[in-house]
Amino acid sequence: MSAPTGDVIEIGPEEADRLTRAGALLLDVREDDEWAAGHAPAATHLAMALVPEGTADLPTDRTILCLCRVGGRSGSVALHLASAGFDVRNVTGGMQAWVACGLPVVAEGGAAGRVL
Repeated sequence: MSAPTGDVIEIGPEEADRLTRAGALLLDVREDDEWAAGHAPAATHLAMALVPEGTADLPTDRTILCLCRVGGRSGSVALHLASAGFDVRNVTGGMQAWVACGLPVVAEGGAAGRVL
C-alpha cells in the first residue's frame, strides 16, 4: 500500500465508540495475532497488508473508523481510504487509548482480551 498524502480527521476512542454504536464501521487494521489477543467487540478486522485488495468489500455508505495499536498504521490506512473516496476517521492512540478509556476488549471467542 502506498502512503498517500493529505489530512484525515482524528477522533478519540470514546468518540469512536459513540460513532460505532451509531452505525459507523470500526475497522481494526492490526495483524492477526494482535486481533486474536484482543479487540473492540464491535470491530471488523482487516489487516493493513490486506487493505488494498479488501477495499472493494468496505461499505461506501458508512463512516469508517480506522484503529490499530497506537494510531500510526490506522492513520496510513485512513489516508489511503480517504484518497479512495471513503468517509474515514483515524482513532488516535489506537487500542492502547481504547483500553485507557476503560472501553471493552475481547479476545477471539468472546473472552476478556488484552492489547499486544
